[in-house]
Amino acid sequence: MLDKMLVKDCIKLNLNAKSKIEVIDELVDVLYNAGRLNDKDEFRKTILNREEQSSTGLEEGIAIPHGKSSSVKIPTVAFGLSKEGIDYDSLDGEPSKLFFMIAAPADATDSHIETLSQLTSLLLDDDIREQLLKVKTEQEVLDILLKEDNVGEELVPPKEEDNDYQVLAVTACPTGIAHTYMAAEALNKKAKEMGIKIKVETNGSTGVKNHLTDEEIKNAKGIIIAADKNVEMARFNGKHVEIVGVKEGIKRPQELIQKALDQTAPVYSNKETKTSSGASERKGFYKHLMSGVSNMLPFVVGGGILIAISFIFGIKASDPTDPSFSPIAKLLMDIGGGNAFFLMVPVLAGFIGMSIADRPGFAPAMVGGLISANNGGGFLGGLVGGFLGGYVILFLKKVFAKLPEKLEGIKPVLLYPLFGILITGVLMYTVVISPVAAVNGGITNFLNSLGTGNLILLGAIVGGMMAIDMGGPINKAAFTFGIAAIAAGNYYPHAAVMAGGMTPPLGIALATTFFKNKFSKEEREAGLTNYIMGASFITEGAIPFAAADPIRVIPSCVIGSALAGGLSMAFKCQLPAPHGGLFVLPIITNPMMYLLSVVIGAFVTCILIGITKPAKNI
Repeated sequence: MLDKMLVKDCIKLNLNAKSKIEVIDELVDVLYNAGRLNDKDEFRKTILNREEQSSTGLEEGIAIPHGKSSSVKIPTVAFGLSKEGIDYDSLDGEPSKLFFMIAAPADATDSHIETLSQLTSLLLDDDIREQLLKVKTEQEVLDILLKEDNVGEELVPPKEEDNDYQVLAVTACPTGIAHTYMAAEALNKKAKEMGIKIKVETNGSTGVKNHLTDEEIKNAKGIIIAADKNVEMARFNGKHVEIVGVKEGIKRPQELIQKALDQTAPVYSNKETKTSSGASERKGFYKHLMSGVSNMLPFVVGGGILIAISFIFGIKASDPTDPSFSPIAKLLMDIGGGNAFFLMVPVLAGFIGMSIADRPGFAPAMVGGLISANNGGGFLGGLVGGFLGGYVILFLKKVFAKLPEKLEGIKPVLLYPLFGILITGVLMYTVVISPVAAVNGGITNFLNSLGTGNLILLGAIVGGMMAIDMGGPINKAAFTFGIAAIAAGNYYPHAAVMAGGMTPPLGIALATTFFKNKFSKEEREAGLTNYIMGASFITEGAIPFAAADPIRVIPSCVIGSALAGGLSMAFKCQLPAPHGGLFVLPIITNPMMYLLSVVIGAFVTCILIGITKPAKNI
């Protein structure tokens, strides 16, 4: 395959370039003139964008500019030689002489990428580099590189029978074409010289290869992360982990391997796996709650939107006794409200119980949720029923642990469901329902009795909460409150919730449009997708921007979202559907004023970001 990627027409032995930019321009022209590109300007932008992330100038006089783009017609490697050398911002500060520009199509196959990646790894061989510096014809270049039988073979060694690796490593670069595999090759080569067993996981363009297993991680002395992009880190909790850039994996593999062996690297600690009891409990509670909420959402969204559509025919069009009665509205209400939406609370409870106590916890918790739904406990009662059912099963597991081993098989099919449902049901009817129903009714009455000023304040609070962590616990708390209000028949709060949730991605999208000098090309492109995500009520679209600049972005989003939520309440907007964004605008009370609320909030976020963010050199 390499003979199709490296051709004479894409080899230039005497580069005219005197600078990094000129090298890129000259090699792009070589590719375009050879018919390998359909748009040289677009591919040039791709190469320059990669260089902005980190220079592709390596040590030993090598530079490997590379890019993956739809402007590439045929996967190709262009080779350029400058015997005098050119300043290419290399790792060692020395001039680069050997230039390999890798052009990969946007839809490049695994075999293409692996072959190109393997080619780059060959450049670590001193003899090959020396030979290339002395070539006089294009054919000599081909002869040197194509004679290598190992090009296109598996980069990393096949998995051995055991998993007793002394050192493990992960390599990754933003593009995942060159540096990822060169670092892997350098580590593998040096480990072999040192007599060390190593396994290297590559996070390349075609996905994760040679994935590290839990057992391998457990047995390894140390871990090397040579990466310029995010990789899965939680699995390394408690291990000695050396974290460096991907170029460091190429530049100093022996040093990194030795540090892993000596266990001199810091012990990695993942915040989500803290062992303190308080942190563990909070994580557990949130995990169980989100398990219930996530499994409940399909019922809420599907059922809620069907209910909302039925309102188009009239608020009471589903009532056969009302003059506005419509059979279609009744059908939609029966499906959405009488069945799908009704299952919201039992499903919420069931999956909370299952998260706590695995499968045995599902039935008692779901019954607890159903009891709440049928007896005025509502959403809050469902939460109680879910946790109650789960912990009842954990209690029963301890009680029945003393039973003879012969009875082990009847526990999940008889003992757990029988006693779990019984105890949960008794406690729900005798202890939980009455006070929870009273609290639930009190909250409903409180919301219904709020004056205009308090409603606006409530809207601002829940709207702002949606933007604080954008999909995290605070965001989910506000969302859950809105759903609970819908379940109780109050449609004002969730309108504010959704307005607050749409504002961050829309505000960021507007900022990338009107303040282009404050964002990189990649950020501006991502900003376009945020128009769709914001309109669809997907707050998480704002997360990459918030993570990159939290000090400026998050406060801007919170202010805009709070304003949008407050205005929604001020305009008395009601939202009977739990999701849908602007696509459910026709079923929102005062739709134009609601749209205005969101637009104002988004523009305020946009302006605040534009004022506070510094301009970028692009």
